[in-house]
Amino acid sequence: MTTTAPAATTQRHGRRFESARQVADAVLFEGYVLYPYRASAAKNRMRWQFGVLVPPAWAPVQGEHSLQRTEVLMEPRGAATLSLELRFLHAQRRTVQRVLDDGTFADTAELHLADRVLVPWDEGTEERVELRVAVPELTEKEIVLPFTRPAREDVEPVLDDRGRTVGRLVRRTQEVEGVVRLHAEEIDGPYRVLKLTALVENTSPWAPDEPAAAAREEALPRSLVAAHLLLGLTPGSFLSMTDPPEWARPAVAGCANLHTWPVLAGEGGGADVVLSSPIILEDHPAIAPESAGAMYDATEIDEILALRTAALTDEEKREARGTDPRAAAVVDLAESLPPEVLERLHGAVRSLRGATGGPPPEEAEPDALFSPGTPWWDPAGSAPPEPAPDRVLVDGVPVGPGSRVTLRPGLRRTDAQDLFLQGRAAHVEAVLHDVDGGVHLAVTVEGDPGADIRREQGRFLYFQPDEVTPLEEP
Repeated sequence: MTTTAPAATTQRHGRRFESARQVADAVLFEGYVLYPYRASAAKNRMRWQFGVLVPPAWAPVQGEHSLQRTEVLMEPRGAATLSLELRFLHAQRRTVQRVLDDGTFADTAELHLADRVLVPWDEGTEERVELRVAVPELTEKEIVLPFTRPAREDVEPVLDDRGRTVGRLVRRTQEVEGVVRLHAEEIDGPYRVLKLTALVENTSPWAPDEPAAAAREEALPRSLVAAHLLLGLTPGSFLSMTDPPEWARPAVAGCANLHTWPVLAGEGGGADVVLSSPIILEDHPAIAPESAGAMYDATEIDEILALRTAALTDEEKREARGTDPRAAAVVDLAESLPPEVLERLHGAVRSLRGATGGPPPEEAEPDALFSPGTPWWDPAGSAPPEPAPDRVLVDGVPVGPGSRVTLRPGLRRTDAQDLFLQGRAAHVEAVLHDVDGGVHLAVTVEGDPGADIRREQGRFLYFQPDEVTPLEEP
């Protein structure tokens, strides 16, 4: 029997989806409030670009979408159950009012407080639609779950630092309606595989009076913003849509995902959870462990955002704090990050984790090139290098410090001044070896009045062995 999830089941689902939800939060709030986190910033006037499902009457007007379709392959086992969680933001319009002398309120563009400046703003409240259904039901009929989020109005008083009422925030939310449709069908192949189709649709009846002139701001409060799905299968597993097994590739090619993309997101690399996201991700996406908190402007790098936010002026921080509680949290986070956390944000090379340069400690020889347990890329783990040869054969003649050579710059050189060195005699000062095995001759030109200064400063001209001709044997 199809049911909405009771409290106990919701808790179990929450634990199962916990890891995937961390990534989904980044999707849900992608573009929610962009740096510099002030409502007055130009880019914060065009927010919420991903996963917006608008009312169907308005969708054709501006070319946006009213539905998402997810198709994914799954291998249920036994009496399997599918758990679904639809998440989206419901935009609510916040207006700011100041108190008048007679105790009434009037709309205002700004309300200044000691620590913030309140301004009108569109907030977003997180909404969830949960469903749990036995897999055999999905193959027998289409499961339809309609849902509604009603219109409402909330008032929050605004107090100054003395506790006096100086204004209020009025939040108005429009009604939004939608539906989730689910069904599954068996796919021909060597193994029992079902193709699951999950359709999420905005069915709100609202229509603008003049569609051609309607602004996006009118449609957003009736939209499912940043809509995405979490799917869980127990017992059983989903197949990867980006890297399926060879036998499943034809079936994967037959799946049609519309305005969303499903990826494996099970905890610990498991395949029992799928995140269907409006942003293309790879299987098993994860939040970087170095991340200190949500920055919301996910097109930027945490380190850059933290440093830039900390550098905002006090007045800019007051406006950011008054724009949205999440923006205020970003400002507080940037101001409180200790140096060691900022240093962690500077970067990490994950591909080298666990890499070692030698055999396991019990098999390593005492004079092994690398110390046991030391990564191969760590210079501390390598034995002292053998001295590089200080002479190199050129035309069968050993050339090294003190040798005289004639310079013959090759065609691959790009310095135009090399033309003036063609045929000049020079003294070899050193033979140098780079990490790629290349050999370079450091030289000073005979007759150069600055040669002695170059030697003192270690500033030479460099040529490769095939660009010189020995003048004499040392």
